[in-house]
Amino acid sequence: MIRVLIAEDQAIVRNGLKMIIEQDEDIQVVAEAENGKAVLALLEKTIVDIVLMDIRMPIMDGMEATKRIRQQFPQIKILILTTFNDEEYALQAFQEGANGFLLKTTESFTLVNSIKSCLSGGISIHDQVAAKLMPKLLKKETNHEKALKDNEIVPLTKREIEIVKSIGQGKTNKEISRELLLSVGTIKNHITQILSKLELRDRTQLAIYAVRNDYI
Repeated sequence: MIRVLIAEDQAIVRNGLKMIIEQDEDIQVVAEAENGKAVLALLEKTIVDIVLMDIRMPIMDGMEATKRIRQQFPQIKILILTTFNDEEYALQAFQEGANGFLLKTTESFTLVNSIKSCLSGGISIHDQVAAKLMPKLLKKETNHEKALKDNEIVPLTKREIEIVKSIGQGKTNKEISRELLLSVGTIKNHITQILSKLELRDRTQLAIYAVRNDYI
């Protein structure tokens, strides 16, 4: 069972989200909060797999809450769900450690699938936001990639290249493990080694690296 905490300051929206996601028998809303401070307090005493996080909330907003969750509860996934179609918000959210960024106009089935994807190691970005965000992320990678080229291409093994290609295609660790006939733990170890070799911070940067370097 996937245990969800909904962080949203409007009760009517919380209720609607709960009704939508609990239509899937594998998902249960175990807690609700109307601000980031309440989220952190609930996480101290509630077992949660993923937080659906609004950005604009009183007392403590979603960005600050995301940052603190990543510091205090690194195992918990965070899916931003907001009305703001703004690439700067999305960029900041991923920098703070979010695993996905969706708009509240998202279809119900997409929301449910995104929850499951985030828990499997995937990254979910609303199409409209991605169209604005990707050019900025690609631009941010330019200097880093130039430095790599100046110091010669970092050697990756055949297996590592296969994993980089899969991540660039948006596949989860579970999907990659099935394709390569390896355990999820082995895939995670490979990804950690790849990130270290390429001097990249996270899976998002690795996906961008795959695109920029024609791995897909």
